[in-house]
Amino acid sequence: MKVKVLNKSKSNSSDFNIKDEIFGIDPNEGVILRVLKWQLAKKQQGSHKVKSRSEVKSTTAKMYRQKGGGRARHGPPSVVQFRGGGVVHGPVPRSHSHKLPKKIRVLGLKSALSKKAKDNSIMIFNLEKIKFKTSEISKILISEGKKKVLFVVGNNDKSEDLKLAIRNIPLSDLINQIGLNVYDILKKDQILFTEHGLKEFQDRLLNG
Repeated sequence: MKVKVLNKSKSNSSDFNIKDEIFGIDPNEGVILRVLKWQLAKKQQGSHKVKSRSEVKSTTAKMYRQKGGGRARHGPPSVVQFRGGGVVHGPVPRSHSHKLPKKIRVLGLKSALSKKAKDNSIMIFNLEKIKFKTSEISKILISEGKKKVLFVVGNNDKSEDLKLAIRNIPLSDLINQIGLNVYDILKKDQILFTEHGLKEFQDRLLNG
């Protein structure tokens, strides 16, 4: 499969080959949804908490005497049936994460990338002769009509300089290829790989 190369001098000036085994499969929507739920579950804070009967600050004295009042018998006011009392079976701090097989996670990543590739939303960003300045990179993106952009870089790229240039561009983010995930892919309209980033990503996915 071939994708366009975006550079300073002339956009879409050439094509670049990408692996069909990663970017050319039939997207599996069900697997994408499973991986997305797995990711969001891991991100969930899980700090929800209510006070149980033993944690409510209250007197431990009996509300009124056992017999003779004509009312139902009760103990302290911290019991769950009274306003201001404890909560029974309420939420407690916990992790919402769950396990997902590696094969499913990889298939979800391939499916999400293949979906973007079918929509022509994957391009190669050529870093040659580009000054790492916000104004210059922004000008290239504006000329192509790109808004929500995810830059994927490799370990051999000048990622820190590029990150500083990109961080002031609205709705654009930069990520190392090793951290590329389904959630970030679906959130953006356009995925821009550097050549190093693409090579490292394809090697990792095919040989890992």
